[in-house]
Amino acid sequence: MTEDILSITDHSRDSAGLRYVYPVVSRRAGGVSIGINLNPNNACNWRCIYCQVPDLTRGTAPPVDLGLLEKELGGFLHELQHGDFMLRVPPEARRINDIALSGNGEPTSAQEFAEVIELIARHKPAALKLVLITNGSLMQRDNVQQGLRRMAQLNGEVWFKLDRASEAGMALVNDTRMTVDKLRQNLATAVACCPDTWLQTCWFALDGSAPERQDEDDYLDFLGACLRDGIRPQGVLLYGLARPSLQPEAPRLSALPAERLEAFAARIRALGLATRVSA
Repeated sequence: MTEDILSITDHSRDSAGLRYVYPVVSRRAGGVSIGINLNPNNACNWRCIYCQVPDLTRGTAPPVDLGLLEKELGGFLHELQHGDFMLRVPPEARRINDIALSGNGEPTSAQEFAEVIELIARHKPAALKLVLITNGSLMQRDNVQQGLRRMAQLNGEVWFKLDRASEAGMALVNDTRMTVDKLRQNLATAVACCPDTWLQTCWFALDGSAPERQDEDDYLDFLGACLRDGIRPQGVLLYGLARPSLQPEAPRLSALPAERLEAFAARIRALGLATRVSA
């Protein structure tokens, strides 16, 4: 890898000049995350209005070239551990945080998802965290469940999207017709397959207005019902708008004050769930 294709300020998916693997160097997180993008076609089965993917389209991941992915991942891990990449990272961030399956669409839509997890297992240092960032909509698939169970053996963590917990709210924010019952079923499957599952929630203002109190109540009622039935995620990752949306609704979105996020987080914590806030 040459010096001019890696940058600590470029978080784009092609910043390493590779098809599937890209680095994210975060001073705030204090390390390097190795991203894996299984959706280089910018296709997703949801269309969240805050999404930062350019030219987002409805669809699924294309076939994964497993040989190329393995070559890229193995090569990039070697570069991080034995090359000079870390010399171009701030000293306080010279460590590998995790391998993260995220990218430009829903990673579990890849038909080869379980094979991808096995591929990562062949290269990942044992102590390194493996993170899946998912909208959780495809948990009924056998290959997804197989991959999640394998992740549980690999220091794996699932970040399961829960931006709203009503059908109207999910239609508005995620542009999906997911039902609350299906959402609950999918979360139960994720937790059963990979117990280290966190909810990831984006909370923001729309047309200048914060989410309604009813939105918070729906969210808390959903969590409370899950907890009573033994569906227990590890906690909630509550975050605001960090970078501009690239969707048509972008002008309508704005960040909430940190104190508004903290007030909602306090209500979630009252249920007994750990909640991390990132404004």
